[in-house]
Amino acid sequence: MNKTVLIIDDELDLRELLKLTLAKMHISAIAVETVSQAKAELKQQPFDLCLTDMRLPDGSGLDLVAYVQKHHPQLPIAVLTAYGNVELAVEALKLGAFDFLSKPVNLTRLRSLISNALSLPDAAHIDSMIDEPLLLGESQHMRNIRQQITKVARSQAPMYISGESGTGKELAARSIHRQSPRAKNLFAPVNCGAIPSNLMESEFFGHLKGSFTGAVEDKMGLFQAASGGTLFLDEVADLPLDMQVKLLRAIQEKRVRPVGSESEVEVDVRLISATHKNLQDAVMEGTFRSDLFYRLNVIDIHMPSLRQRPEDIALLTEEFLKHLRSNGKVVKLSKSALDALRCYNFPGNVRELENILERAATLCENNRIEVSDLKLNSGNQDQSTPLRTERQPAQIDSLDDHLEEIEKEILLDTLERSRWNKTAAAKKLGISFRSIRYRLQKLGLDD
Repeated sequence: MNKTVLIIDDELDLRELLKLTLAKMHISAIAVETVSQAKAELKQQPFDLCLTDMRLPDGSGLDLVAYVQKHHPQLPIAVLTAYGNVELAVEALKLGAFDFLSKPVNLTRLRSLISNALSLPDAAHIDSMIDEPLLLGESQHMRNIRQQITKVARSQAPMYISGESGTGKELAARSIHRQSPRAKNLFAPVNCGAIPSNLMESEFFGHLKGSFTGAVEDKMGLFQAASGGTLFLDEVADLPLDMQVKLLRAIQEKRVRPVGSESEVEVDVRLISATHKNLQDAVMEGTFRSDLFYRLNVIDIHMPSLRQRPEDIALLTEEFLKHLRSNGKVVKLSKSALDALRCYNFPGNVRELENILERAATLCENNRIEVSDLKLNSGNQDQSTPLRTERQPAQIDSLDDHLEEIEKEILLDTLERSRWNKTAAAKKLGISFRSIRYRLQKLGLDD
């Protein structure tokens, strides 16, 4: 099926260059000069991609990006910006642009951008991805996350995923990758906190043989290995400051220099970063560069803690138990054990739930997990948020009463440790100030 691209630029030479490049790729093109002409063409026929200059006689490329997002949300649009005008490019990405190119246009990058945009998965493929989500849960939190991922996966913009440890940040990154035009290429995860600082530049950018002691052969770095795919930087807050500078340059220039090399190598990666730490606090403390933070945080997703979506515990438990077998038989969970899990605080989130069930499956008898097999009260409760008392569900008139009591105890303990600073307490619990104020009022603790 023949593809058609809409070009919007008031420079005749650039329009001709873009049309010629597309023709060599066997892609049709229609070129116009203004925002109004572009809107008229968009009403006349469907397009597979828009390429627009940032400065136009009757408006801005940003205006056109916003228009396309509103009226043609499935149409990828890329913007052309003056060299070095990073701020406008980032603004375009935040508005929903697929990608950007700096002038003068690099034809290799242009062809790569066009190929990526025209490789976006169709609606049927996206639906199949949603039918088999990596991120399980039917709570409103998880429905919103999956919808957000489906939308942002189409973009090439850098993404930042925040959330506590064990909430599924890497799974979210993988879900973005497999719904993107890069799905057929490599997804390369790397834990920034696990790489020794003296080897970090070599790991990221590669090195030449003999460039340092121990470099016995040429090595391709992560940026080159993941070129055409997605590079996931987990625990990005652990990057040392000197590496942050080099990472920022690699993002802006889309080129890397291997250690010991005199030349740079072009790379094409979608960058997704994540950390359980608060990057804004790190910026304020001077341990993370603000310019890198704003480049990484073009689009952000916050993964909710398991405490914020307790209604998903039963579904997650059922899924994990499908893969846990004892003596070749499927392991079951008693109702009282499930009630105990629903009342547990889960400081380690989904990862802790999986670990608890895996351990319990090896301890249980008759392939049935009971409350005692879970060992929830023997070192598994987060010591930073201890409960004042430990009650079993059988001692409570109803599960709702029990959950309300647990919530009250957690709130009181957190407030005490925060010296009754509600803002600080909300931050520790991973909820908003408005949310903690509502909960305190609901439980009669707002005096």
